[in-house]
Amino acid sequence: MIHRRRSFAEVQALVGEFESSGLLRAVFCQQRGLVVGTLDKYRKRVHGGRQAGGSAFVPVEVVPSAVRDVNGVARRDGCLVVELRSGRRIEVCRGFDAGTLERLLSILDRV
Repeated sequence: MIHRRRSFAEVQALVGEFESSGLLRAVFCQQRGLVVGTLDKYRKRVHGGRQAGGSAFVPVEVVPSAVRDVNGVARRDGCLVVELRSGRRIEVCRGFDAGTLERLLSILDRV
């Protein structure tokens, strides 16, 4: 395999292509003949070494489920809920479509 250095403009274009593709990293890289680690390095380079938000850690609050079954008993079905300060919520429960979640997070990274 021949390795070549890409210009910053080429790297930006490749990252933009990936982020708008909606594909999983592994699938995108396989189609382009890239190593996933290389794509990750390019994304860090384009985003200034950080992802959107700029902080590696965010405060997390673990709270009991507010979801109740028909008898009023709190359900413990393994749901994960992310609620932003703006009030927007992302709720993921068992059986979710991982590809759809990854595309959503990719879009949110660009916002």
